[in-house]
Amino acid sequence: MNNPTMTKKELIELGYGKEAAAKIIRIAKHNLVQEGLEYYSNSRLGRVPIPAVEAILGITISVEVN
Repeated sequence: MNNPTMTKKELIELGYGKEAAAKIIRIAKHNLVQEGLEYYSNSRLGRVPIPAVEAILGITISVEVN
């Protein structure tokens, strides 16, 4: 996987609450739009790149590839 992504559901599985997970995705989307990636301004889009989530949380998220 070249560009792994993450959803609110996956954040919840990591132990974050529903509202916290939604807020993390929302902030990540906002940051990506500020970087010029207008694709993430779509309100229906709920999947963001893992590095965007890592930048918010300040931790590294390991991804298991089957």
